[in-house]
Amino acid sequence: MLNIVFLDRTGIPATHNIPRPSFPHNWIEYDRTSAEETYERAKDADIVITSKVLFGRELLAKLPKLKLIAITATGTNNIDLVAAKELGIAVKNVTGYSSVTVPEHVLGMIFSLKHSLMSYHRDQVTSDRWATCGQFCYVDYPITDVRGSILGVFGKGCLGTEVGRLAEMVGMKVLYAEHKGATTIRDGYTPFEEVLKQADIVTLHCPLTKTTQNLINAETLALMKPTAYLINTGRGPLVDEVALLDALENGTIAGAALDVLVKEPPAIDNPLIQAAKRLPNLLITPHVAWASDSAVTTLVNKVAQNIEEFVKTGK
Repeated sequence: MLNIVFLDRTGIPATHNIPRPSFPHNWIEYDRTSAEETYERAKDADIVITSKVLFGRELLAKLPKLKLIAITATGTNNIDLVAAKELGIAVKNVTGYSSVTVPEHVLGMIFSLKHSLMSYHRDQVTSDRWATCGQFCYVDYPITDVRGSILGVFGKGCLGTEVGRLAEMVGMKVLYAEHKGATTIRDGYTPFEEVLKQADIVTLHCPLTKTTQNLINAETLALMKPTAYLINTGRGPLVDEVALLDALENGTIAGAALDVLVKEPPAIDNPLIQAAKRLPNLLITPHVAWASDSAVTTLVNKVAQNIEEFVKTGK
């Protein structure tokens, strides 16, 4: 009988459960697991299920029973993949489950930023300013058309491509950015710096690697138009948060919408979170762009399928 340990159950909405395997097993799950708790909880596991719990080489070497780490996400940055392979521990993630909902979230952010929707709701309606202004409308924040805007997409995988498709459907021009520092430009791509200079909205969909960490920093933000917006639904560390906040406060760019931060959950005193309470041009959602009902259903079913296939085939 195999021992299955789910280390961070709260990473999946409570409305959805991973289907239990058909083979004999013991199932234990925890709402969340700290680094100090991981070894004790995983030491007898044949299969670990996790989204974000860290498994480095030293920890993996202390888990001789472990055969599979089933990731309830696409990213595997929390696992030392080289060490896992050397130790014969399989790692299986899930791709494609959010290919509809993340692009829709991005499109919603584009409209919210360009039409100042959150600012009007928060500052003019719920504050009673509209009710007491003495006129039928209260135009106090900029409203600019989405149609005709230039969207710069960084990362041309399934998410970036779908964002581009949706953007073109509402009349936007789409530029796909070539890798930073590339000496040749592939067909269908535009040089990295040119996209930053031309785009009215920049949206990030590239994986987090050593070369993409802090891809958006003081230098790259300075290349953007002062009327441009930044959207990040990819990975938090793609953006230098200190540089972004400085750019927002100093008018280097017009605004930003984020679904991811460097540290999640963020500290209560996270400067961006605090700034979002007072800045009309900063919108933050709590890493939910992926989490539509259909996307979560697909995710949990695929995790279950990955486990079943591994036990049956060893792959």
